[in-house]
Amino acid sequence: MSTDIFNKLSYDAFKAGITPRTRASRNWFKQRVIDLKGPDINRRHILNADSVKKRNTAIIGSMNMFYYDPKTKATLPYYDRFPCSIIVGPAPGGFYGINLHYLPLYPRFLLLERLLDFANNKAFTESTKIKVTYDLLKGSSKHRAFQPCFKHYLNNHVKSHFAMIPAKEWEIAAGLPTQQFKGASASTVWSDSKKRIK
Repeated sequence: MSTDIFNKLSYDAFKAGITPRTRASRNWFKQRVIDLKGPDINRRHILNADSVKKRNTAIIGSMNMFYYDPKTKATLPYYDRFPCSIIVGPAPGGFYGINLHYLPLYPRFLLLERLLDFANNKAFTESTKIKVTYDLLKGSSKHRAFQPCFKHYLNNHVKSHFAMIPAKEWEIAAGLPTQQFKGASASTVWSDSKKRIK
């Protein structure tokens, strides 16, 4: 597979006649992700893919992948070393983000779809950003799936550049099995997340 997995999957979806951000595309990507093998999911390749923008700081409203080493990891039950996070806003010493990896695949797609309600435009270009706040999300039962995903990241514990995902590739990035949980398996994390949402 091409080292730029975004270009590869976008092309495959186009060939299959898949319309982005539809139920059909969610189902297609879900099955396609299941078919991916370990070597296809090379996090370093994703960080350096031609289709992503490499940045030293994260832009509010953008989706980013990056390596992270939490300050409080010794006391955390688990954490994700490689978040796929929508940047919500500044926070003390860093920023708040919605790490989609804390949900299983299909609820993850649904949360992303609902977060797009807050996009500043539907062009899915470089100008497209998700403009949302914690208070907006907290006050809406429709968006409660964000709760286990909302994280406070410290700038000096980000251990790579930010790979800013183009808006037209958000659906692909959200579906990739790039989570790297430490302290628990993905199934345990997702089970805990579902309990929190209920």
